[in-house]
Amino acid sequence: MQQKNLAAIDLGTNSCRLMIADNQGKVLYRNSIATKLGEGMYEHMCFTDKAVERGLQAFRKYAEKLKEYNVGTYRAIATASCRMAKNGAEFVKKVEEQTGIKLNVIDGFTEAELNLKGAILNAPENAEYVVVYDLGGGSTEITLAQRYPELKILYSLSIPWGARNASEAFELSEYNQKGYEKLTAEIKEYVAKFKQQSDVEKYKSECCLLATSSTPLRLFAMAENWPVYNRYKADGQLLSKDKLNQVVGKVYAMNTQERERSVYIGENRAPIFVAACVIFKTIFDELGFDELTASLKGAQDEIIRELKNA
Repeated sequence: MQQKNLAAIDLGTNSCRLMIADNQGKVLYRNSIATKLGEGMYEHMCFTDKAVERGLQAFRKYAEKLKEYNVGTYRAIATASCRMAKNGAEFVKKVEEQTGIKLNVIDGFTEAELNLKGAILNAPENAEYVVVYDLGGGSTEITLAQRYPELKILYSLSIPWGARNASEAFELSEYNQKGYEKLTAEIKEYVAKFKQQSDVEKYKSECCLLATSSTPLRLFAMAENWPVYNRYKADGQLLSKDKLNQVVGKVYAMNTQERERSVYIGENRAPIFVAACVIFKTIFDELGFDELTASLKGAQDEIIRELKNA
């Protein structure tokens, strides 16, 4: 009898990702679709009809892939946009009715926990503590965790701003000083709360900083001036403070057309990448680390691990 495979689906505000692995955890297939589910959502806090259709198309494709790869067990999660949208529950219901895929809308803490357990694979063994921040399309989670004797979250904070909704709310599809200052001030308030509540300064000397999502991976590739963007090659790489400052400055100086043509950004992310960089760099600056590790590993890796062990 053919062995059934495992799958993890992660629906975010800007993209939907699928990972399929065998029962030993070996990755067989990975894919990401730019659903832009949160596009146009900010004003009325509802998914638009076009966004819903893009989301449904992605799940139709993924339902076919689950059959093609003989998937027996899967977990599909939805994050910030489905938590926030007034018609989020309606969308989740449509996905199940039309594709058979059952989506679980998770809270910010569960999202942070999954990303932490995936990203920890990129942490150096001697780091007693880790701070992980995950920049999404509709929210950003910052988490402080103790690694030994077992992994334990000490404090986690969910910031209700991500690349997609911040780009719309602060009018940052193009860099402008007013939008930059307003968003920066907003993010600084949340990071100040994180620092105060977590007491992260106490752990800094034994702590490493990990950043998940595609933003740090893209910034690293751009800083290294690679001819093409390769997220797998960028996974686990160290990005210094100086290089981050330089590359973010380049992004701010680009117009939309230049970002669309960039091999590191592209057409789908061009309208939201300025806001992504503002949030990303503000958190980095306020936390006060000298470098960070860019991590492709995140929630999907942990879901596959849990399904394998189960």
